Amino acid sequence: MKKYMLDMKVTENCNLHKNYCLLKLTSDQILPDMLPGQFVQVRVDNSPTTFLRRPISINYVDRTTNELWLLVQLVGDGTRRMAEYKPGDIINIMLPLGNGFTLPATDKGQKLLLIGGGVGTAPMLYLGAILKKAGYTPTFLLGARSKEDVLQLKQFEQFGTVYVTTEDGSLGEKGYVTNHSILKDVHFDQIYTCGPKPMMMAVAKYAHANSIACEVSLENTMACGIGACLCCVEKTKDEHHVCVCTEGPVFNIENLTWLN
Repeated sequence: MKKYMLDMKVTENCNLHKNYCLLKLTSDQILPDMLPGQFVQVRVDNSPTTFLRRPISINYVDRTTNELWLLVQLVGDGTRRMAEYKPGDIINIMLPLGNGFTLPATDKGQKLLLIGGGVGTAPMLYLGAILKKAGYTPTFLLGARSKEDVLQLKQFEQFGTVYVTTEDGSLGEKGYVTNHSILKDVHFDQIYTCGPKPMMMAVAKYAHANSIACEVSLENTMACGIGACLCCVEKTKDEHHVCVCTEGPVFNIENLTWLN
């Protein structure tokens, strides 16, 4: 897909949690096509310690308002600077980058499970929206530490059935996503997941053991976003080393070394 470098204007900066903000951005031109699972690179100005762009998953694309949503976890100087942006501020964005999730074939009756943990729930929202528009009814399984960390619940509920796990049991079932009873009660045809690597590896092993097709969105450290810096290299099953930013970030689990 063609890549663009756009100066985008902040329309809203929502404080969802002390560690998360939701940036809504628009452009003077119609936003380009973007696939669920792709990401953007954000140039962070006026942050003296931030020299490289920050990779952020595409959270949602609202075509009615020509807005791009970015769910940002505040983990360092760059992302904390992003949390300070105000409506009207201009941000330079490179997009869309990487390869997205593989949408299922024409059988609308397929049972699709979208699993997100932490900020890894971000790409699941846009994926769910695209699947819903295509005639599917996705199931979401969201994992978090506590109910305060469950983000965008109302938005997810617009696109499918939502189940939740929290480590402290304050919302949904207590435990990790791989312990949720839905995995015992329903056999899914396809799983998509994004989140902490241990969580994704556990989901991948569950999917493999139950002969379920599964794609994961990796969150390797990325600096350039275009395959030049080699920061995000991942080893594949066939002994190749690929750049997650260009070959991924979405991979079929059968192509990774996780199942060895």
